[in-house]
Amino acid sequence: MFTGIIQAVGEITQIQPISDDSNNGLSLRIFAGELDLSDVKVGDSIAVNGVCLTITSFCVNQFTVDVSQETLSCTQGFNQTGICVNLEKALRLSDRLGGHLVSGHVDATGIVVKFEPAGESYELIIRAPDSILRYLTHKGSVTVNGVSLTVNQVEGNEFSVNLIPHTLAMTTLNELVPGIRVNLESDMLARYVAGLLNI
Repeated sequence: MFTGIIQAVGEITQIQPISDDSNNGLSLRIFAGELDLSDVKVGDSIAVNGVCLTITSFCVNQFTVDVSQETLSCTQGFNQTGICVNLEKALRLSDRLGGHLVSGHVDATGIVVKFEPAGESYELIIRAPDSILRYLTHKGSVTVNGVSLTVNQVEGNEFSVNLIPHTLAMTTLNELVPGIRVNLESDMLARYVAGLLNI
């Protein structure tokens, strides 16, 4: 479980097949940036661009994770070295919940339609599939590449969020451009309510 409050920006430095079978996914080595790894151990969960992954090894400033073929098929951003990624260690019961409850199970990918200044902030508009749009509402929560954000508006097959300077400075969202794909996770509480109501 995570909060969507990014703790550091890292970088994918190495990508290798998990085995000779190309259907078994990839092993990623990630430079942890300023993320403190002193309290992690093999088997711990970490969110990488919003995807919950398991640490398979680590040292002072880097760690490795395995990404299954299933995860690769429904996410983006794990196929190239040099890519910067948002990092968050798993939530502890004693931690503050600064964002919202995030599972790290990406629902779908969306496409950036607009990313432009709006006063002192930036407006981000994303085109998303119906499978996630049905759970989005004005002032509700959404996770974009692991970042907890508040939905400003939902119109047709697009939704918009506002990005303040602090968010842009502390995450990779400042690198977004129209046409790029992003990992999306809807608010789990909205999904549970919809499931209970069968809507």
